[in-house]
Amino acid sequence: MNTSPDIKIIIADDHEIFRDGLKLMLSKYPEIIILGEACNGKELIQLTQELQPDVVVTDIKMPVMDGIEAVKKLQEQFPHIGVIALSMFDEDDLIIDMLEAGAKGYLLKNSDKHEIIEAIKTVYQQNPYYCKSTSNKLVKMIARSTFNPYARKDKVEFSDREKQIIALICEENTNKEIGEKIFISTRTVEGHRQKIMEKMDVKNTVGLVIYAIRNKIYTAPSK
Repeated sequence: MNTSPDIKIIIADDHEIFRDGLKLMLSKYPEIIILGEACNGKELIQLTQELQPDVVVTDIKMPVMDGIEAVKKLQEQFPHIGVIALSMFDEDDLIIDMLEAGAKGYLLKNSDKHEIIEAIKTVYQQNPYYCKSTSNKLVKMIARSTFNPYARKDKVEFSDREKQIIALICEENTNKEIGEKIFISTRTVEGHRQKIMEKMDVKNTVGLVIYAIRNKIYTAPSK
């Protein structure tokens, strides 16, 4: 029996083959209800006004009106709707523009089905979602941008050990490497990592690093 709430979404992308593939994949999840699809930003706004989705999954580059301009307008009218930006590998600047326009998350177009579903559910709950394949360069760009989903959250305290582990995670150490450096078991590191992510309310390591830099728990090298 499905106990998850229905999540109503609209898909926007100017490539019909991509939309069809995404719809087919999402149709296998009964909790995801696809209300409609748009091929440009103007059509997306019209559909959103008419159908009132919970989540919008939209490409950045579209004709007539691009995703950035569409998200700005949607945020003015429907700030409660979660927007996920779809991007290509080489669109770091555009991802930043989308987040600053009001998107709550982003995915690369080749993300697997499990990550797409996780992103939709995360953004539906009004939490940010960062693609697992995010480059180090983009992590730093997001952390230094005006996008700040943590502004209204209560301050979280971390122990000295947790801060030590956070720094080592930010420096791209594996759990095994962290354990060897601070003389604890890999399983103990895994436990600390899970507790840290729960405190931060993030879904993956990318979110952890962005949170740490944004909240000055870790200072990233300038280069």
